[in-house]
Amino acid sequence: MSALTYEVADLNSPVCVWLRSKFPNHKEIQARYRAAAGTARVLPSPEVALQTQGAAIDWWIRFLADPAPTLGLALSGLAEIQGLPCFRAGMLLLAGLGGIDRKLTVTAVDPARFADRGDEWWARVCYALALLTEPRRAYSIEGSRLMQLDAGCDVRDLLALANAAEVTDLIAMRDLAREKLLPGLPDGPVATGAVFDGSADLNGDADLIAGGMLIDIKASQGGKPRKDGTRAAALGRVELDQLIGYALMDYSDEFRLHTAAIYAARFGHLAAWPLSELLARLAGKPVELAVLRKEFARVLQVELPRYWASRSG
Repeated sequence: MSALTYEVADLNSPVCVWLRSKFPNHKEIQARYRAAAGTARVLPSPEVALQTQGAAIDWWIRFLADPAPTLGLALSGLAEIQGLPCFRAGMLLLAGLGGIDRKLTVTAVDPARFADRGDEWWARVCYALALLTEPRRAYSIEGSRLMQLDAGCDVRDLLALANAAEVTDLIAMRDLAREKLLPGLPDGPVATGAVFDGSADLNGDADLIAGGMLIDIKASQGGKPRKDGTRAAALGRVELDQLIGYALMDYSDEFRLHTAAIYAARFGHLAAWPLSELLARLAGKPVELAVLRKEFARVLQVELPRYWASRSG
C-alpha cells in the first residue's frame, strides 16, 4: 500500500488531482506563512542527512510533547528488515526504551525514566529511531546507514550512526521546539504517530495531535539561500496537501480536529489555522468537513486502487 506523502507528490494520482482541484487557492496562505515564519534560525551543516534528520526531530518532539509515546512505527520498520544485521540491535533498543514487552507487544514509553540522560544520548536515540522507521516508508534502504552495520552489532553501534554535526543540529532544533512549539500547544489529549480511519486505505500517520490541533512537523531549510546566507520559509503545495489529507482521513472525527498547523522546526514557527477556515480559504467557498471526508474516502477506496492497478498493469 502506498503512502499519503507519495500520492500528494504524484501529479497523476487521483489523490493529488482531487486535492488540487478541490482546494486551488493556496498562494495567499503560502505567502502569509513565508512572511510570518521569518528567517531560519537553525541551519544544518553539509554533513547532516536532511531526510533522516527531519524524522529524528519528529521523534524528539514526540518525547517532549507526549507523556506516553509509542514506538510502533519503528517496530513496523524493523519488521521490513528482519534479515539484516541491524535487526537485533534495533529490537534491543526498543526493548531498552520500554517500547516493547517480552511478547513483542508495543507498550507506551515513559520519557520521564530517562530524564537523567544527556542531550547527546537523546539525539542519538531519536536518530536511530528515525533510521528504523525508514524501511516502513521508503521503497529501498540501500543507501541507509543501517546497511553499514555488521553481524554482531549492538545498540551502541546503532546509536553511533548519527554523526557529531547531526547531534548538534538536533539539539538546536530541540531547544527551539521547547521555546516556540510546546508553549503553543492547546490543553487536551496528546497523540503522536496517530493513525486515522483512512490509514487503512492509504498509509498516513500524524506527527502530533494535541487538544484537537493537528500538527505536521517540517524540518526543511526553506527556500534558496539569499546573498547573506539566510533562508526564508517555504510552504509547498505538497506540504499543504499532506496536512489537508491527514485531516480528511479522520473519517469518523475520532480526534475532534478543530485546528490544522505546521511547525517549521528550523524556523521555530508554528502556523495554525482553524480547520474549517483553512479548508474554506483553500476552496474559495464555504465547505462541510463531513462531506469532504466522505468524498476523500471515495477517492482513497475507489479511485486510488484503480490507479494502482493501472500502474501495475
